Amino acid sequence: MDEGEREKQCFYTCRCYLTDNIFLEDYRLHVRYVTEQQFRADHQQVLRSRGCLTDEHFDEVLQKIAKEVERRQSLNIESAERTAAIQQVYRPLHPHIYHLQESFLAPEFLQIVAYCRSSGANQQGLLGMLQSEAAPRVFRLAVFTRTFCQELVEELEHFERSPAPKGRPNTMNNYGMLLNELGLDEGLTTPLRERYLGPIASLLYPDCGGGGLDSHKAFVVKYDLREDLDLSYHYDNAEVTLNVSLGKDFTGGNLYFGDMKDVPLGDTECSEVEHRVSAGLLHRGQQMHGALPIAAGQRWSLIIWMRASRQRNRRCPMCSQTPSLVRGEGFADGFTDGVGDEEGTQNSSCVLT
Repeated sequence: MDEGEREKQCFYTCRCYLTDNIFLEDYRLHVRYVTEQQFRADHQQVLRSRGCLTDEHFDEVLQKIAKEVERRQSLNIESAERTAAIQQVYRPLHPHIYHLQESFLAPEFLQIVAYCRSSGANQQGLLGMLQSEAAPRVFRLAVFTRTFCQELVEELEHFERSPAPKGRPNTMNNYGMLLNELGLDEGLTTPLRERYLGPIASLLYPDCGGGGLDSHKAFVVKYDLREDLDLSYHYDNAEVTLNVSLGKDFTGGNLYFGDMKDVPLGDTECSEVEHRVSAGLLHRGQQMHGALPIAAGQRWSLIIWMRASRQRNRRCPMCSQTPSLVRGEGFADGFTDGVGDEEGTQNSSCVLT
């Protein structure tokens, strides 16, 4: 999709964004809140098992949910205000990294992309070029050069020290940045998805919308002994996710993967996967995963949630229902106002092995 086509495309958010997948950090639990009666029926028992024992504890939970819903309702406006303020006051440290160049990309990554673009490319041939992990359908591949990773981290640290306002990625990550607000989306992550990651995903994940990735959410998260240490078990609001370790020096902090979100937890075995600087891990967005605590140092990770509107227009990946749409800004949550082409679109089960 070229720039002109992107400008014509309107993206939407599902209304469930205000009610579903609300993370209660104190109890390490994702919840759904529509009414208090529904919430008590669905979650009170597990909350009690995790220490929410008194009426005061429960009232605190309800207050935090109300605050999070209010935050989500004002998210687009506040993000637009931050973006405008950043453009006014922030001066980049490394302006050249704001526009993707092939010199940023690892040579082996370029070889993989070249194969995926070739006329005879197929999934079996691609799998022979990738490193499979113990977790099902999780693949490791070099993405960036170490020089680019270092410069991107330096840019992010420079931004963190600036007086510019910062939008945090989500309620699970208190430290990090939204790349679209910093101005790294249009010139860096969008062409990375369209020109390089799209051809790979179309061969690896055809059953999960990999051939129709038309939007994304890109952000960076930071783990530090004095800040966020780990990330709870969860699934992404994405069809395909890329997670690249940017650095710096750290120990621990490996990822772990389970099964798809619809598989009962008792039937799932998790596999630990090492996170290596400059390498990326590709996986299905609906695959359950988390991050173990770092033991020392500091780790920065680039996350790109890639979305396929043809897939999610039929079934919202967060509420598993036909989406009820609300107009969004930018890529929003990747829904469009039509179901798209029928040909080649499958149900979002993502179960191929």
